[in-house]
Amino acid sequence: MGLYRIYFIISLCIACGCVLAYADEPQCDAYLFAYFEGRGEGRLQEHLRFAVSDDGFNWKALNHNSPVISSDTISITGGIRDPHILRGEDGCFYMVATDMNTVRDGWGSNPGIVMMKSDDLVNWSHSTVNLSKDFQKHFADAYWVWAPQTIYDPETKKYMIYFTLRRNDAGKGLVTYYAYANKSFTGFESEPKVLFRAKDGCIDNDIVKGPDGKWHMFLKGNTKDDNGKEIKNGIKQATARNLRGPWKESFDYIDAYAGKTPVEGSGIFKLNGSDEYVLMYDLYTSGKYEYQTSKDLVNFSAEPKSFTKDFFPRHGSVMPITSKEKSALLAKWGNNL
Repeated sequence: MGLYRIYFIISLCIACGCVLAYADEPQCDAYLFAYFEGRGEGRLQEHLRFAVSDDGFNWKALNHNSPVISSDTISITGGIRDPHILRGEDGCFYMVATDMNTVRDGWGSNPGIVMMKSDDLVNWSHSTVNLSKDFQKHFADAYWVWAPQTIYDPETKKYMIYFTLRRNDAGKGLVTYYAYANKSFTGFESEPKVLFRAKDGCIDNDIVKGPDGKWHMFLKGNTKDDNGKEIKNGIKQATARNLRGPWKESFDYIDAYAGKTPVEGSGIFKLNGSDEYVLMYDLYTSGKYEYQTSKDLVNFSAEPKSFTKDFFPRHGSVMPITSKEKSALLAKWGNNL
């Protein structure tokens, strides 16, 4: 490859706001929490908020816990839930969220997914996917399009977006679908396919690759009796050798509250400079957010612990960040720290 061509490729990548790939993993020493609020005036809850932490356990909301981005500027419904943030392999940051406004519309159908992209965590481009309209032939009956997440597929070298879908026929259950994002991260490159069918349905799936080389999917699942009545719910797990499956579902519950207090919004992140993982979840009936830890994603600490925080998050996600990235976030929204 000629020198001019190398310079051209580098310049093109910089102009696009992202590099081709990291030469080394960035040195992360802080954390970013993307969430929506669970308390306060209803019309202000379902918006994007950020919080930061130095240790992953003690959190401070940015922007006085006010939205960092208002949902009515990025979504179809004017509300977002379940924001998931990912550091891409290309140096960009990717975020997806449920496009839903329950305060205004209740728990009826929602159109789809909000997709966002940034090169600095401060300035974000955005687009939406309306599943029933964008893929009308096979998804015109899409009812709930919930809790999307993004993960990089090393086999295809693409960004996979997976989410839970319920159709207008409730009898079809809650099934996990996936689609690959297009190159601009503004939509799907083709219609979604089934990724995983939990025996009794599931929501809030979160996938991470474990130290055993397997993909681990954490999910809000349940157990039903022969008549279809739910008798237990909580956080369960499925595993696979390939990101697209087949997935093997475990029927054991991980969280300490299973069968006692309902939890949802499971999310996994790894502590900086450690081999320990944190499994966090939303105790949505009590306003708490707690966690259990593991070093192998199989065996978890028995006793849950609470985060220290000055806000009341609902289902969100945590991503490790560098000190430089934290400084940029503080410069933009950190006047309350």
